[in-house]
Amino acid sequence: MSGSMTTARWLSAVILLLLAGCANNVVVEGTFPDPVLEKLPLTLGVYYDPEFRNHEFFDEATTREETDWLVRTGPAQVQMYNTLLPGMFEKVVMLNEIPRRDRVEAVGDEHVDAVLVPHVQELQYSIPNHTKINVFEIWMRYRYELYSPEGELVADWTMTSYGKTPTAFLQTAEAAVNLAAVVALRDAGANFAMNFANVPEVKMWMETLHNPGFEEDETP
Repeated sequence: MSGSMTTARWLSAVILLLLAGCANNVVVEGTFPDPVLEKLPLTLGVYYDPEFRNHEFFDEATTREETDWLVRTGPAQVQMYNTLLPGMFEKVVMLNEIPRRDRVEAVGDEHVDAVLVPHVQELQYSIPNHTKINVFEIWMRYRYELYSPEGELVADWTMTSYGKTPTAFLQTAEAAVNLAAVVALRDAGANFAMNFANVPEVKMWMETLHNPGFEEDETP
């Protein structure tokens, strides 16, 4: 590792520590219900990259009346998907990397029908800077990639989610932000569960998987 890379990582760590020290620091925590669905007869591989696992957003105060916010959503969203996916698919296998065309063994010894890779593409939020009412809003846009075991991209699509603090009577702003984030994550899970099989590329892939000759059947 070069000296410049080591210095850059050290500076990044110092900056994060400084931000955490001066900001309202929220590590999102919540519970996520098991989906009540008929499981798809598929073995799904799942890969969470470091950015997804450690996802956070920082809002820097621009006036003396405002406060910095550092909100860490990564662990909670991993928890949510780890609850959601086993309730949707017959079997779920956690992977350490995305399969590549030149390295089929990347999926390990487990057979999988496909590999899902989720990303947080965008996050927006509304913080009530000019009122003491603890109601917050969070919008999230997820991007999903679905790969074959050989590393071919099967589908690439986005879905959105929304969360709002359902009550203004929480004791702290931190609790209100946490609850808004949890509601947004639950909404993300519900949207994924309801729409996965209806994504056009996913639907076509599933038809091909269960009936490999369905395209040829159309030709006499």
